[in-house]
Amino acid sequence: MKNAISPSRMENFSEWYQQVISQSELAENSGVRGCMVIRPWGYGIWEQIQRELDKKFKDTGHTNAYFPLLIPLSFLQKEAEHVNGFAKECAVVTHHRLEQSSEGKLTPAGELEEPLIIRPTSETVIGASFSRWVQSYRDLPLLINQWANVLRWEMRPRIFLRTSEFLWQEGHTAHASCEEALAETLLMLDIYERFAVDHLAIPVIKGEKCSWERFPGAVSTYTIEAMMQDGKALQAGTSHFLGQNFAEAADIRFVNREGVKELAWTTSWGVSTRLIGAMIMTHGDDNGLVIPPLVAPTQIIIIPIVRSEQNAEAIHAYCEILKKNISRKKLKGQNLRVTIDKRDMSSSEKKWYHIKRGVPIRVEIGIKELEQNTVSYSHRDNINNTLTVETTRFIKDASKTLQTIQTGMLERAQKRLSDNIETVTTLTNFKKAFNRQGKPNTFVMAPFIDDITIEQAISELGVTVRCIPLVQPKTAVPCLFTGQPTKCWALYAKSY
Repeated sequence: MKNAISPSRMENFSEWYQQVISQSELAENSGVRGCMVIRPWGYGIWEQIQRELDKKFKDTGHTNAYFPLLIPLSFLQKEAEHVNGFAKECAVVTHHRLEQSSEGKLTPAGELEEPLIIRPTSETVIGASFSRWVQSYRDLPLLINQWANVLRWEMRPRIFLRTSEFLWQEGHTAHASCEEALAETLLMLDIYERFAVDHLAIPVIKGEKCSWERFPGAVSTYTIEAMMQDGKALQAGTSHFLGQNFAEAADIRFVNREGVKELAWTTSWGVSTRLIGAMIMTHGDDNGLVIPPLVAPTQIIIIPIVRSEQNAEAIHAYCEILKKNISRKKLKGQNLRVTIDKRDMSSSEKKWYHIKRGVPIRVEIGIKELEQNTVSYSHRDNINNTLTVETTRFIKDASKTLQTIQTGMLERAQKRLSDNIETVTTLTNFKKAFNRQGKPNTFVMAPFIDDITIEQAISELGVTVRCIPLVQPKTAVPCLFTGQPTKCWALYAKSY
């Protein structure tokens, strides 16, 4: 059977990715270079991600707020390292109106007294609010999250992975002690890990970024790294321990229990619509998108197969009853999301439409199913295997079936990850691991010294240090690049 997506993953993974996005109607390029239009199906996935993460944040004591899109330039200048890290990505607003010439041409007018930056991230503007909100130790911890868009000028855009404007959440917290702030940083990293594993079916490696990969201005940055089907790494979420750097820049101070005024300790953490890109590249196949059931906008699609107007009304009524009964079932506390495709199209067109969009279960109801009181269905991850069962049995097992699909997707991704991690202790083997002609890329665990000279050495291979995993081997060996003895190991990979 011919694949729905061309080229295949093996032929051209990058182009396959773009075709999946297009043919599954997730998103498209906009009229502004580097920006995307997220279509309803893609936004529906983001809503599921947002809903579950928002619940996890609130369950751990965080509340939502909203902060301005525009940040005064002077705010950014207060934190020099932070500014330097984002300077080349900033979009700047310098005028506040347009004027029309006699020829009808619009030109900027009304220059602002101070330029405004379209937020690349919100540490500085949120810090200004925190400095007003935090006066006493009784105001701490302050646990805030924001769902928003950000803008980072992107020279090499790719939908969901690197776009100039994207959607995300950014958490910002202030604490009375270093220990509290660090615990918060690691707690949020754990939440990201559990969400990636449990809901996106993406296994990840938790670790700390090396000094040159650290978030600008942070004391330490922690990350979850995921392996895509082509063996490249994708940073799927980060959590930053900011120490007192941003508190000092924003003057976030509080009176402690002893009556002494001191600086707060702050954190920030976030995930973005990049998670959708991670999901596509982890689970998609040569027929399109494959969505984990827990984040699918529609978990079960019902397709009426009507070949005679004589039977149409009865088949549609059967589908409506089926939808109603399935929708009462729950998965992870939520009612199952079921849709009937009533469009005036051939059943074959509908079938491939939903296959490419990655709906976890496709149900087809025709006159045979109506007469025999059965359901014919296929799993998206095995489209060639059509099963027929009694309707009551299908309804009863619907939640269990979706969970089985979810579990199977995670198990396949976990096997791919474990099968494609190499441990190397020599520079020769390190180079060989990243020069695998005609073979998928791999992750490499190798001894590490946090020395900036290593960055240049590995960049020639197109490789980056993804993280220093929190779970470390106990073996002490020399660093491959400096020769210095070390007990520290790092995860190296080619990446997006």
